[in-house]
Amino acid sequence: MKKSILFLAICIACAACSSHKKIIKSDSTTSAASAADRDGSSFEKAIIITETSERQGIDAEYAWIRKQYPGSKTAGQALTYRDKKPFDIIHIVTADDKKLDVYFDISNFYGKF
Repeated sequence: MKKSILFLAICIACAACSSHKKIIKSDSTTSAASAADRDGSSFEKAIIITETSERQGIDAEYAWIRKQYPGSKTAGQALTYRDKKPFDIIHIVTADDKKLDVYFDISNFYGKF
């Protein structure tokens, strides 16, 4: 029962976030960064999501945010393309009220159900 309620809550949260998506196009090049340099602060340092389905990929994005920014809240989201690759930019407000954009490379799962 608890798992069902948790799943429902996650689905509702994801649906609410997806309604705030904007699509932005950009054609600038993305330089390679090592995994240690990837903090999600830019396209070049985007967090690479390795999941191969939409549901798992979205869950991985939000899990990463919860781990790196405990107590933060999602303030919106944008889907963008750079070098023909899809990225999610998730706008968050941290627990200490800082506004940040977190970049995710979603090419491994985007459009794969």
